[in-house]
Amino acid sequence: MSAFTTLPLTKSMIKNLNTMGYQEMTPVQAESLPHVLGGEDLLAQAKTGSGKTAAFGIGLLHNLDVKRFRVQTLVMCPTRELADQVAGELRRIARFKHNIKIVTICGGMPFLPQQISLEHQAHIVVGTPGRIEQHLNRGTMNLDNVTTLVLDEADRMLDIGFADSIDAILGYVPKRRQTLLFSATFPESILELSTRFQKNAQQVVVDIDHEENVIRQYFYESDWETKAEVVAQILGTVKPASALIFCNTKRQCRSLSTFLGEKGFSALAIHGDLEQKDRTEVLVRFSNGSTPILTATDVAARGLDISGLSAVINFDLPFESEVYVHRIGRTGRAGKEGMAFSLMTPKEGFRLKEINHMMGACFEVSDVKALEPSTNGSVLPPMVTLSINGGRKSKLRPGDILGALTKEGKIAGSCVGKINCFEFYSYVAIERCVADKAQEALSTKKIKGRHFIIHRHE
Repeated sequence: MSAFTTLPLTKSMIKNLNTMGYQEMTPVQAESLPHVLGGEDLLAQAKTGSGKTAAFGIGLLHNLDVKRFRVQTLVMCPTRELADQVAGELRRIARFKHNIKIVTICGGMPFLPQQISLEHQAHIVVGTPGRIEQHLNRGTMNLDNVTTLVLDEADRMLDIGFADSIDAILGYVPKRRQTLLFSATFPESILELSTRFQKNAQQVVVDIDHEENVIRQYFYESDWETKAEVVAQILGTVKPASALIFCNTKRQCRSLSTFLGEKGFSALAIHGDLEQKDRTEVLVRFSNGSTPILTATDVAARGLDISGLSAVINFDLPFESEVYVHRIGRTGRAGKEGMAFSLMTPKEGFRLKEINHMMGACFEVSDVKALEPSTNGSVLPPMVTLSINGGRKSKLRPGDILGALTKEGKIAGSCVGKINCFEFYSYVAIERCVADKAQEALSTKKIKGRHFIIHRHE
């Protein structure tokens, strides 16, 4: 791998990357960044978790003219969750220079606060196509000064019906610009999009396959009525530290999560019907370890970047073999061993044949009887999540919350887990053994000169 010091970046940028733990470039960063820094158009194939946000983020922030308070970069993402993650990563990278303003524009959130943020200008806008198009139609956002356009997970944006919105938005962006297009796959629709909106685009393709010896894969045959019970057996046998369970429908996500909860497992569901605050809370609780099991649809899980995911379970096999590869690729990352379990009805044997053909493998159906009988899964997660009714708009930062816990509450820093600060609320993961003490400290002590309401989630 190449070091970031080999790139023509400022000393302050390199120093900040070092503090973030970025010393060596991932393959997609090493292949993409020279083109991004050079102002070239780029068509890159890379999966979630490959470091692609930094691959475009470092370049666009390096090329940004901070003194020009106009929208210079527009980043489009398929989901609100991914947009939040991208904006958060860009803010971390942007610490190398003061006064860089990044605004997130997504549906499911109040329109007026976004309008006010845009009126005060921004350097970078990150958002979903639907809400971006709304702002453009109402004249509340100006893209006349955009020099860099990023389409992140473009294949998924087309899959969920944003093609017309993308076309409309591109009509507001100057034709002389840099266009960076990132996609997990290169179907004909993506190549056609690139042909229409990019000029002499450089192509980057990093290894998107997953080594079989890193991900142990198992397939179980089950009647539809007993599938949920088999999932409980898998969880009870393997006891993964974290598990992402894929369902093909929102209804199945909800019912499976409820079933597992009744079995004593700590599980949540994420799907398209959740309000934005609830979706954010679910993702926070899953990523910080306070709820180790998450049921999800492909669309809802898109953009999820959970490091160290122990297992993936396909409650439903996907309709396309490529989707299966993307799903299981969320475990077994960074050389760590992962596990993937898939359930299939007796009539779905052909799907296993398709997966074997695509992967050049010879997986067979495993015996369900080899799994432990389903037992009560009521092992409490080691972490508890506390929510605070204040965030960035209240000038709250992770350091303020950590200080209130360690200095005021006399809680060891090692007992404090991940802290997430959003615009209007924040979350902190606390070891269960000190959760009561932490909740009392945050409830009774002032943070940044004021009292906040604290809720416990478990």
